[in-house]
Amino acid sequence: MNSRRLLLLNLGHALDHLFMLLFPAVAALAAADIGDSYGSVLVLATGSFIAFGACSLPAGWLGDRWGRERMMSIFFTGIGGASILTGLADSYWHLAASLTLLGVFAAIYHPVGIAMVAKGGGNVGRRLGVNGVWGNMGVAASALAIGAFADFAGWRAAFFLLGAVSICAGLYWSRLGASPAPESAATKSADHGPPALGWQRVLLVIGISAAIGGFIFNAMTVALPKVLDDRLAGFAFSATEIGAIASAVYAAAAFSQIVVGRAIDRHAIKPIFLAVTAGQAAALFIAVNLDGWAMVAASAAVMVLVFGQIPINDTLVARYTPDRWRGRVYAVKYVLTFTVSAAVVPGLSWLYDEGGGFPAMFLTGAAAAAIITATVMLLPGRRPATVAAAE
Repeated sequence: MNSRRLLLLNLGHALDHLFMLLFPAVAALAAADIGDSYGSVLVLATGSFIAFGACSLPAGWLGDRWGRERMMSIFFTGIGGASILTGLADSYWHLAASLTLLGVFAAIYHPVGIAMVAKGGGNVGRRLGVNGVWGNMGVAASALAIGAFADFAGWRAAFFLLGAVSICAGLYWSRLGASPAPESAATKSADHGPPALGWQRVLLVIGISAAIGGFIFNAMTVALPKVLDDRLAGFAFSATEIGAIASAVYAAAAFSQIVVGRAIDRHAIKPIFLAVTAGQAAALFIAVNLDGWAMVAASAAVMVLVFGQIPINDTLVARYTPDRWRGRVYAVKYVLTFTVSAAVVPGLSWLYDEGGGFPAMFLTGAAAAAIITATVMLLPGRRPATVAAAE
């Protein structure tokens, strides 16, 4: 693949997560501005997360049938336009509708963009790990950007500026011609041949881990700025400083994906997957009652393991399914992930206002990670023969 197109695919992943977390990051500030509770305002983002999951299926189908290049053009320009509409929203329902539209366009990236990154065999884990870091840089930027804009320019300015950046990226994507790299015979066999042996069992594990892992991922990424705000209350930090701390946690953790990606290119996936999910369970349990800088350290450990899981699932899809299926398989995976993720927003709202707060969230996450660990035991111990030949 053309290196500039790969760079734009990586940028698209960053923008995708950045846009999805912009409003949850500013919800507490918006609540203070309109005189409502944090929980009530946070619920406005529910529509975007539902659309993020539900629209993945048609996006993946269109990518496989109509063309992934075209779908990526629609992604960049569409999500940029929806961001600008969100910044212009002047009523409760206008804001809810704009956020939902943003989720519709955001749904395109994962089944289409990830399938493009995974195509071609070779060091798939490394490419997906690097791509995942870009996505998590978007997560990190959401906390820092919103804190800075809240203190200096107002939250609407972030939606305007980033919307314009995405539209420009879409125009540049459209101007670049597709230039696929030549494929070896082994790579063509892996991409266009039949699915690898054991694919049904692997996809079952991916489905379960994606659904449950979606809860853990979204709960941590949505709630972390507010968790740190609560647990660092004695330090009297500003919104920008809390945002910077959350961003540092996200950014440091994001690079675990490159480490894990390279490891799964060289070694068996199963023991690495088991270590990552068991570590999540332990770290989430330890974080339940921590405060201050101990909470920051525990949050970093949790996020390292949560982010480290991402390239594992995506690499399993690339290894066990041919390219012609991949957009739809990724779509189903992300429908499961983001459908569960959508329930996190109202769930956190209820937990924060009435249900025991963030300790209950950490305990639930620890139990969820333990279930994933048990499920991973079903994976085959060896990589498919076609993958070994391609790599």
